[in-house]
Order: sequence, then C-alpha cells, then structure tokens
Amino acid sequence: MSHSQDSDLERQEPHTFKSALTSILTVKDGEVYETHPDKNPKWYQKLLDIGVEENGIKPVPLEQRTCTQYNNLFTVFFTCLLCLLPIPTGMLATLGMGMNLRDASLVIVFFAMLTCIPPAFMVIGGMETGLRQLIQARYSFGRYLVTIPLLLNAATLTGFSLLSAVVGGQTLASLNPDQLSVNIGIIITCLVSFVVSLFGFKAVHFWERWTWIPNLIAIVIALGCGGKYLHLQTNNPPATASQVMTLGALIAGYFITFGGTVSDYSIYHKPNVVSRFRVFAHTYLGLLLPSVPLLILGAAIGGCTPNIPSWSAAYASTGIGGIFYQMLVPVLGNFGKFILVLLALSVIGNIAISMYSISVNLQQLVPFFAQVHRFFFIFVAMGLLIPFAIKAAEAWEESLTNFLAVIGYWAGCFDAVVIAELVVFRKMEYSSYDHAIWNVGRKLPPGVAALGASLLSLGLVVPGMAAPWYTGPLAKITGDIGFESAFVVTGLGYLVFRSVEIKLVGHL
Repeated sequence: MSHSQDSDLERQEPHTFKSALTSILTVKDGEVYETHPDKNPKWYQKLLDIGVEENGIKPVPLEQRTCTQYNNLFTVFFTCLLCLLPIPTGMLATLGMGMNLRDASLVIVFFAMLTCIPPAFMVIGGMETGLRQLIQARYSFGRYLVTIPLLLNAATLTGFSLLSAVVGGQTLASLNPDQLSVNIGIIITCLVSFVVSLFGFKAVHFWERWTWIPNLIAIVIALGCGGKYLHLQTNNPPATASQVMTLGALIAGYFITFGGTVSDYSIYHKPNVVSRFRVFAHTYLGLLLPSVPLLILGAAIGGCTPNIPSWSAAYASTGIGGIFYQMLVPVLGNFGKFILVLLALSVIGNIAISMYSISVNLQQLVPFFAQVHRFFFIFVAMGLLIPFAIKAAEAWEESLTNFLAVIGYWAGCFDAVVIAELVVFRKMEYSSYDHAIWNVGRKLPPGVAALGASLLSLGLVVPGMAAPWYTGPLAKITGDIGFESAFVVTGLGYLVFRSVEIKLVGHL
C-alpha cells in the first residue's frame, strides 16, 4: 500500500467514527418508538421478552399501545400512596400547624377531592397520544422552554423520593438505632426501589399491582395496636382561615404535582376500548382512597404525640418509624418488628415510580439523550437520590415542610397550561398532538405564552405564599393562597397569551 493511501485511511477513520457516532446519537425529526427484534442481540431480546422496557421518551405509535389492564392505573397510584409517607405529612397539620383533628380532617378531605381532579384528567392524554407527560408539554411550552418545567418536575420527583426514602430509613433504623443507622436504612430502601424502576413500565405496574396487600395489612395491624391512644388529642383551638388555606396549599402540593407524571403510566394503554371517564376514575380513586385516610391518621398521630411521652421521644429519635415501633413492638414483640419492616418497605412503590419518571425526564434534557438507554438515567437518578435523602434526614421535619410548601406553586402553573391547551385550543382533539413534530422546535409552539402566563401568576403567588422561610404580605392575612393563584392566574393569562401567540406564528 502506498504512502498516500495510508494517509487517506488515517484521515477517513476518525471521520468514519465521528459519522457513526453522530448517526447513533441523532434522533430523526418525528422519530417514534419501533421494535426491532431481529436486529437485537439474543441476550438483549430475552430481557425485552420478559418485560423489560426498551423505550424511553419516543412517542408510542397506536399499534404499540396494547395494554388493556386499565385497572393498573388505579393500583399504580393506590399502592404508591398506601405507604408511610402520607402519615408524617398529615402530622404537620396538628403537630406543626396546631390545628385540631376535626378541622384538619375536613380540610384534608376537601382539598384532596379537589386537587386530585387535574392529574386524573391529564392521565387520559398518555393513553390517547402515546406521549410522555413532559413531551405533551412541548405542545404548549415549546421544544426548548419546556426545559424549565422539566427541571422543576425532576426536582419535585427527587424530593418525593428522598422524603419516602427518609421515612423508610427511619422506620428500619427504629428496629435497632444503635446497630442500624437511618442512612443505612435509606440505602436499603433506595436499592430495592432501583431494581423495580430499572425494569420499567411493566415491572412498576406489576409491583404496584400486588404490594398494596402487605402494605394494607401492616398498616391495619399497626393501627389495631396503637389506635387505642389516638383519643388523647391535644386540645387545639378551632382553625383560623389562615391555617385552613395553608394546610390546603400543602395538600394541593401533595396531589397536584402528579400532573407532571401521570401520562408516563398510561402511554402503552390502548385507546378506544374503555371510556375516558373510566380511565379518569381509576386514577382519581387511586390517588384519593389511600391518601385521605392516611393523611387523617397522620393528623391524629400528630395530635396525640405530645401527650404520650414514649411516642414523643421516639419521634424525636427516628421519626414516624419510632412511633410505629412504640405501637407494635411492646404489644407484638418480634412479630411487631416484622410488621415494622413491612411498613418500612411500603415506601418502595412510591420511590420506584418517582425514579422511573425522573429517568425519562432526564432523557429530555439534551436531544441525543433520547438515544441513550433509559437504564443509564435510572443509575443517575439513584446516584442523586441517596446522598440527597441522607442530607434531608438530618433536618427531617424542616425538609418535609419546606418541600411541600413550595411544590404546589409551579405544578399549579403547569397543570393549568397543559389543561387549557388541550381543552380550549385543541378542543379535546388528542390527534392534534402530532408525533411528526414532537422534537421539531420550529413546528412546535415557541412556548412564550406558557412561560409568560406562568411568570404573570408570580405577581400574586409571591405575596400570597406562606413557607417556613418566607411569608408574603397577603398570606399573613389569608394564609397560603399561592397554589390557587398559580392555577387560576396562569390559566386565565394563558388563554390571552396563547391566542396572540397562535396568530403570530400561524399554527398551534
């Protein structure tokens, strides 16, 4: 071979490698998820055959939407919320805000019934469009500005995961605080959740379909052992309007944020088999039924904890896990410890669905990430979750209060925009969410209307918000009205801004 030919090969090889890499990482305009069983390695295809999810964020075409187990839209949310997490959340009402149990219960029921509606409605979009929730949001926020709600959603999911991990870790640690630290308990619960979320859509649904049974049994046994003390309530005065609105905002933050993820669990469901109302009802009840009793139980526990010295000391040491230890172990001995382990592991379902949605959120940050396997982002999610959860455990109650106090604000803006876009501008025509433009920035909305309406709402959200680190002048009078302001003002502003945006760009 001549010297000139050698030089040509040296120039071509780097170019060939670069071209091949570019080709692998490039997502074509309008590219949808397709299966290629004949091209996959045998070991990889075997993993897919047993139910491991391959797809990440690419749209799922109609022929790939084959799931007809619509009741798993009930169990996926029912199980994830039938865990310990709602209990310390409910405790904030009585132990943190000083409300009495009756008033706290009424507020919980009202705001839960109200704020479960938006996410239950939004879940229909996944089934009808085959698009992930934040991909649907591109049809309002645009290809690039959607990064803002995307990051906020990922942060929210991380927050829910770490709070669940802390609760699970505290409960495991309560078995033997001298030998098992809260940090080790956090790592154990996160690792089990990691395995479930790693396998994807079918594995998550399978886990949630059955694990509600031991979760429910463990909670009932614990309540049977410790329920006799729940009448020892602190005699708190009637709730003020400010307390009602502040607790309402906290409950809204608990539920309304599911609007950023619900479609992730319905994108493989087959449309036009059952009514949309049935899909709505499955999700609504899945969110509502486990949460309300457990939130009220938490309020009851919070109201009597100061009056029971052993519970008060246990709560100071290992949080809600310590209280359940005091409920179970003195009565049931070693069997009580076994029930305590079941209670600790009840948070796995909550962490698993959050880690799953975090992974598909991260895939949307950079265009070529869509070609990187979802497995990689599950590892990233776990790597972020464990150290954050350990840090949050150091100031548990403060972390919980700060987190729940603010997440409802952005979620109110997001849900209002996505719902207004579908109902008003697309007139409930899910076919208008064209797969051919899901990653084509010039054909999607610029997103200025969505972002502008959201920013507009801050003019009322900021003075109306009440957080441990800031209380606005309006909130000092009315209590926290940040969520209501975010949802209503953003929705109204979006109607105006989006109308102008459509006229200017000439398309939806």
